[in-house]
Amino acid sequence: MRIKIVLKVCAFFCMGAISALADDSRPDPGILHEYNFIPAFDGICGLGKAMSQGCQAIRAREIVDASSEPWRAVGRVNFASIQISQHCTGTLVSDRIVLTAAHCLYNFQRKAWIPPQSITFVAGYQRGSSLAFSHGQRVVLSSAEDVTGRDFRSKPEQDWALLILEKPIGREVGFLNLAQLTPSDFEQSDFRLAGYSGLRPNVLSMASDCGPPLENWSNVILQKCSTMQGDSGAPLLVLRAGEYSVAGVLSSTVGWQNGLASLSISNSEFIDALSRENGK
Repeated sequence: MRIKIVLKVCAFFCMGAISALADDSRPDPGILHEYNFIPAFDGICGLGKAMSQGCQAIRAREIVDASSEPWRAVGRVNFASIQISQHCTGTLVSDRIVLTAAHCLYNFQRKAWIPPQSITFVAGYQRGSSLAFSHGQRVVLSSAEDVTGRDFRSKPEQDWALLILEKPIGREVGFLNLAQLTPSDFEQSDFRLAGYSGLRPNVLSMASDCGPPLENWSNVILQKCSTMQGDSGAPLLVLRAGEYSVAGVLSSTVGWQNGLASLSISNSEFIDALSRENGK
């Protein structure tokens, strides 16, 4: 049975470098009803006001070589307009398909879905250079969403997206497979998370502090991965027999038992959609 959860999301928007060039008025962003970033983040690592807190865990993340395997399949999901400039993280899971978070494809300032053609996926991005890039062609979302409407409707466990690219750049840089894990695998596996954090948006860094799941429902995974804005859509990776595969996709950071936890969406939520797209 699939268990649905209701959580207070403390940092649903892990998009990096969101900058409004007009006024600071913010529309209702959907399920949050307010911008409610984690207070412990300082002015660099978030929008909180505790300026002295620092971001030691983010700074401690290992910087990996984005031009090497398997990291070259991970990249930045970029969008820029006159009003805003933002990035998330995404992962090639097929020749032309990027797995990311749904909220990365939504413009909360304008309350509108971003046209896929205005989104660019940059694979193997590192300090201004990249291995390949492509604009989006279309998107596949949870059935909860309606891209013809103006509202963002996804609950945290539905915050996934498949960005179908114009060009099959996965043939050039490779892609990562989805992991097939049993319940016991979750307790025994080595999890990592790789993303372009807002603190270091020009390099890919890896959080190795995830540990085993705090909770593992059929559709979401709660862990202690060090994450911040920019990491949204990052792959939750599992290392087995020397190879990485994707166990889920990062959505947000949530309050959990008087602390914080990273919330990733399990493969079970989007594996059928990916299979259908690969079959086309």
